Amino acid sequence: MRFPYEDEQRAERLRLIETLEQLPDEEFDTGTTLCAGWAPRDVLGHLIGADYLATYLRFGTRFNAANQAQADRVRHLPRARLEEWARAWAAAPSATSRLGAAVMLGDLGVHHQDIRRGLGRPREVPDTVATAIFREGVHLSFWLNRRLLRHRVVPTDGHRPIGRGPEVRGTREALGMWLAGRDPVSGELDFA
Repeated sequence: MRFPYEDEQRAERLRLIETLEQLPDEEFDTGTTLCAGWAPRDVLGHLIGADYLATYLRFGTRFNAANQAQADRVRHLPRARLEEWARAWAAAPSATSRLGAAVMLGDLGVHHQDIRRGLGRPREVPDTVATAIFREGVHLSFWLNRRLLRHRVVPTDGHRPIGRGPEVRGTREALGMWLAGRDPVSGELDFA
């Protein structure tokens, strides 16, 4: 059985693996991302760990601690072993990730952009992924920074405006990243 967005999730995972495999060892292990304190390998560890829902249960609602534990878990794995694991993860998402692909695609897209933007490697974001990033930013905004409660966000590339207050205009991807707390994208946005 196929779940909504399952194919898109798998395709974005494969694009992420392609991005990571192109990085020299130094950037893979210590490169800058938009996730404070995390290198690309740490972001990958978090994303792989999200497939193992049971590992999150012991943390309860302490999501940041759970995410950090996933990043820490892979920090000392040899790169070749981590990439092998990542290819298997990309090709065969867990049942919970497949079931939640509509939600997980947004997290995956944000983190792929965290890596690409942090390293100064822009890319053309697929339309479905851009929408998922925007949706993820909307959700994260409510518990991270409340930006959507104070602004009206107006995507310039095909989504209806939402929110109230002073307008912020930009692409779905840039708005989603900003709503998710990635302040370096602010320069791409038009604030009213």
